[in-house]
Amino acid sequence: MDEGGIQEEPPSSAAEARPLRPTRSGGGGPRWVDGSEVDSSESTHHSLADERSLGGPYTTDEAESGGAALSRKFSSGFRRRLGKRPKRVDSLDVEAMIVRGAHGHGNTDMSWMGTAAMAFQTLGVVYGDMGTSPLYVFSDVFSKVPIKSEVEILGALSLVMYTIALIPFAKYVFIVLKANDNGEGGTFALYSLICRYAKVSLLPNQQRVDEDISSFRLKLPTPELERALCVKECLEKKPLFKNVLLFLVLMGTSMVIGDGILTPSMSVMSAVSGLQGQVAGFDTNAVVIVSILVLLLLFSVQRFGTGKVGVMFAPVLALWFLNLGTIGMYNIIKYDISVVRAFNPMYIYYFFEMNGIKAWSALGGCVLCITGAEAMFADLGHFTVKSIQLAFTAVVFPCLLIAYMGQAAYLMKHPHAVERIFYDSVPDALFWPVLVIATLAAMIASQAMISATFSCIKQAMALGCFPRIKIIHTSKKVMGQIYIPVMNWFLMVMCIIIVATFRSTNDIANAYGIAEVGVMMVSTALVTLVMLLIWQTNLFLVLCFPIVFGAIEFIYLTAVMSKLLEGGWLPLAFSSLFLCMMYTWNYGSVLKYQSEMRGKISLDFILDLGSTLGTVRVPGIGLVYNELVQGIPSIFGQMLVTLPAMHSTIVFVCIKYVPVPYVPLEERFLFRRVGQKDYHMFRCVARYGYKDVRKEDHSFFEHLLVESLEKFMRREAQELALEASTMEAERDDVSDVPEVPPFPATAAEDLHVPLLSDQRLSDENRMSGPEGSVPLLPTSSISPEEDPSLEYELSALREAMASGFTYLLAHGDVRATKQSFFTKKFIINYFYAFLRRNCRVGTAALKVPHSNIMRVGMTYMV
Repeated sequence: MDEGGIQEEPPSSAAEARPLRPTRSGGGGPRWVDGSEVDSSESTHHSLADERSLGGPYTTDEAESGGAALSRKFSSGFRRRLGKRPKRVDSLDVEAMIVRGAHGHGNTDMSWMGTAAMAFQTLGVVYGDMGTSPLYVFSDVFSKVPIKSEVEILGALSLVMYTIALIPFAKYVFIVLKANDNGEGGTFALYSLICRYAKVSLLPNQQRVDEDISSFRLKLPTPELERALCVKECLEKKPLFKNVLLFLVLMGTSMVIGDGILTPSMSVMSAVSGLQGQVAGFDTNAVVIVSILVLLLLFSVQRFGTGKVGVMFAPVLALWFLNLGTIGMYNIIKYDISVVRAFNPMYIYYFFEMNGIKAWSALGGCVLCITGAEAMFADLGHFTVKSIQLAFTAVVFPCLLIAYMGQAAYLMKHPHAVERIFYDSVPDALFWPVLVIATLAAMIASQAMISATFSCIKQAMALGCFPRIKIIHTSKKVMGQIYIPVMNWFLMVMCIIIVATFRSTNDIANAYGIAEVGVMMVSTALVTLVMLLIWQTNLFLVLCFPIVFGAIEFIYLTAVMSKLLEGGWLPLAFSSLFLCMMYTWNYGSVLKYQSEMRGKISLDFILDLGSTLGTVRVPGIGLVYNELVQGIPSIFGQMLVTLPAMHSTIVFVCIKYVPVPYVPLEERFLFRRVGQKDYHMFRCVARYGYKDVRKEDHSFFEHLLVESLEKFMRREAQELALEASTMEAERDDVSDVPEVPPFPATAAEDLHVPLLSDQRLSDENRMSGPEGSVPLLPTSSISPEEDPSLEYELSALREAMASGFTYLLAHGDVRATKQSFFTKKFIINYFYAFLRRNCRVGTAALKVPHSNIMRVGMTYMV
């Protein structure tokens, strides 16, 4: 298995399942007692052969012997009962339906005071990168367009003002933030949201029961919304669209990582460069050395986690924005208040008319004023939509506009102060305090991008798009605070190389905007798809979104691409490297999963071996880690051949990530029996969201697994007793009911009987309904003393637990078949194989003693 054990805190014993029983109401379809409708498509008619293939508690021989024992009078009712068995219910499937809506996922209503307090916190996490942009925007813009008159100054100011107003303010604050995944934002959040409404994931491990997770919150398109259904059908049926969608997501993620390499270099160097010209002898070499020292300090403290220094983030950035606003207002009043004319967009036209191709090239510098805009969406999981909107509207937006207007007013009187415009416009008495605050703000801005990079890597790993690497959770209270050592040192080395090589903020700025614009275009495409597929939005408005914002971002992209030879190739190189890595890992993982699906073992073969499995069963619990959510993996057959004995209890453990940010603990596990009771074989599917934290304690996981398995056995015994008592009731009533043919049966006749709770069932038995309602089912509470087979199975499980756990892992090698094309052989046999050899192995993630691990070698031909 790719990942390690599952360690989570056990659910509270007080959490009990609410009994659900289907009834009829008002001539509609069948309904549960809580009022929700039963989907007829979920009511499969399991025959005895089907139940046997699923490893159920009945076999064909048992059914035939039972049928022969019945008289002809009762045979029709008996066949009707067996022909329409209740739909198979997994261990905690009922509990998953109970708690739907009970977990406060997504944004909850908060008081204005609470929203204001959270908005203050966003200043230190979300807006650091955008807040430090006044350090370098105008110096980069006017390095392309020399100032010859006030038109250049007012035109550039107008460009900056309307860029901030259109992209961060109009696009992100009012539109993109609403396309969140239960309160989570970012490229992968959009992808998971789309995956829930359309089966576009390339890894075929989706299950219908996943829709019962409370955070799924799925609302399928209505039949009237033909456009959404058409889009859904196209996405699901055409593999090309699935691959294009995945490519967009991976490209956006790789560009965020590339941005994380450039942001610390740009921000820190821009802040330190303020000393140049202020301190005698502080030349470019000194700027480079001090910047490298600051970067070393910044990346060295990452292992302590952002929570250790996060308390000071918001106050520092709040003070920074206050300085921007006050200094900007001071400059406007002192130098030239007429810069307010830049609100007239005609100055943008004059700017392009007078400067032509140079003005178009200057757009690349103008993009720098919105760097970090994607962070408003990517960091949404830590805050609420209203808090981010409030902080940007009330603080960030006005302070940035005033800061840029103040710099433009200063340039009106000092047009030659372009290179150090920010620090030159600061009053002399405030220079040193502003320098200290600017350096701290630059470090905080870098910290935000570094944390965003870590978060993207973790989400990519969860969705099977990045090789396994070590992740350290630095906070016990905040799940999102993580530290990835390999990526941290990689970013540090790359940042130092960039600073030492480019040696100038203008040169780094040439490479800075490409990744940011690329991420924005990817988010535009994905949000447009969300509008088409999920939102019931007018088609005209849907088309306006990509046309308006896509056109603006495309124009900026063409401008920054003009800097390709001046350093713009750098983020593209980094992004391409990570894109190839992620796509190759996903491609190889999908092929490996498909190979396992083709090679899975038939249950008939296992049943033919008998309860001994053709070998010796020794006391103990064997945990067979695999990736299949259904079927018996081929590695188990290899283990039967290779190992001299097999454990008395076998559990097939599958770690599965579902397209939701978090899965509540009480909805985490699904159990299912494999084979007959005397085989003592089970399947456990552990479901995690892409932002869930997995604790690393194998002993705790083992205890939780056995506890959950015991609960499953007891509930299964209740179901069997319930079925037996129901058939007895049918035998008593069949003489009074006209005989009906057993097949075909309508959806309304299906009997939906989920597993029932032990203690609360009797409270629900008093229910009256209209004519035609399903008869109420008798209760049954089974204890080990009343069911000898349950008592024996529970004692056998405890005995096996006392003997210890063994983790049975596949040491698999993935190779391309001989008939494959050369490109596929090269990707799988060399590139993918290299990533598998150098990624973190499953035992390291499990933290299991080596004495408890058994590996069996196997080659997967894909």
